[in-house]
Order: sequence, then structure tokens, then C-alpha cells
Amino acid sequence: MLPRLLVVTAVAAEAAAVLRGASGSPALPHAFVAEPRTLPGGYELTAVGPLDVVVAGVGPAAAAAATATALALALAPAPYDLVVSSGIAGGFAPVAPVGCAVIAEAIVAADLGAQTPDGFADVTALGFGRVRHACTGTDTVARTLRGAGIPAAVGPVLTVSTVTGSAERAAELLGRHPGAVAEAMEGFGVAEAAAGHALPVLELRTVSNPVGPRDRAAWRIGDALGALAAVYEKLPYATLVG
Repeated sequence: MLPRLLVVTAVAAEAAAVLRGASGSPALPHAFVAEPRTLPGGYELTAVGPLDVVVAGVGPAAAAAATATALALALAPAPYDLVVSSGIAGGFAPVAPVGCAVIAEAIVAADLGAQTPDGFADVTALGFGRVRHACTGTDTVARTLRGAGIPAAVGPVLTVSTVTGSAERAAELLGRHPGAVAEAMEGFGVAEAAAGHALPVLELRTVSNPVGPRDRAAWRIGDALGALAAVYEKLPYATLVG
């Protein structure tokens, strides 16, 4: 039996890319009809095969609220096996260029903490909680995507509430989080909600722009959404949950 996934995206265009890719996957049954519905709170969710794809809104708080709502309602005919934060992201060059898939080995709240005279201290260092969630299925997903000709980078994916807009900020984040492959705005919220329901989590994105100086002309959102659809077409659904 295929695992049931709750896939959480920030915006409708990301959800559409996920659904488009999953609908073309030879690994999924095709005798299904997409079933859209509106959850309490106005969240749009579409069920397609073993995937429920919800549009949460931008940022970790919105992502946590939507994820918790979907999980609490238990809309799937069977319990979810995995929660996935998905969409597009900024990639740290050179390891995660535009168009690359990024797969989190950990989801990290990169700016949750306090500035101190000695620099930034995250909430774990301050004794207030956690800033990191380990992910499941990372190696399997990376191996499958690379085998299908989709470039994939594996490492921490950072959750930020303010998108990086300078080389200095990018360098600061990499200094605090060596090996980070991408930044996005929802993963940690999704992970917190999943942890509250004792469910494993994965963050899976495609890169639309480099992390660094803000240059909208260099963004390739359409290409990244196309890559996201390709990822969900090739995803190893049967082996995602160990």
C-alpha cells in the first residue's frame, strides 16, 4: 500500500505543480478524480491518489496553522504517513543552482532567537525550545531523482521569516549553518505541526533563485515550478516512509 502524504505548499501555483507532477506519475494509481475542498480557516486542499495537497499561505506561522488544521481533521481515509513541506526556494550557490531539487536532511529555524553582544543565539541556545527537525526519506528521494536525471542537493534547508537580500546575509547564514542548501519560509512551521502529531516530515523543493543579493530579474519561478512537477512525477512514493 502506498503511504499517504500531506503535502503543504505556500501558494496555489506550487500546489498546482505538485498535483500536475503526481498526476503523471507511473507510481500512482490513475483511477482517481482530484477532489478539491475548503478546510476551516479557508485553506484549499486537493486530494489526488494518496496525496492531500494543501495551500497554507506564506511563512512558518501560516504553514503551522494549515498543517495542524489538516492533521486534526484527519481527512484521509487512512492516517497520514508523512508530512511534506514543498514548493520553490532560494538555493545556496554553488551546491544548489537554479532548477535543482533540494531535499532537507534537517529543517532548521534559522532566525528564531535573539541578537546578543556575542552574536545571534537561537532559541535552543537560549533554553526556550528547538530549532531543528530531522527529516525522513532524504537519501531515497535524492537517489531516485538523480537516477531520473534530476539534479538534487541534500543538506539543511533553512526556514526564514525574511528572505535574504544581500551577500552578507547569505554568508552569515552559511556561517551559522554549514552545508545548508536552501532557504524557504514554511518548513519549520510544517515540521512543528507534524511533530505535534508524531508524524515524520520531509522538506522537498526546487530552486528558483540564488540566495544572496535580491535580483528579481534573475528569478526563474516558471522553471522551478516545472522542476517541482518533475520531482513529484518521479518521487519514490512506495519507499518514502521507512
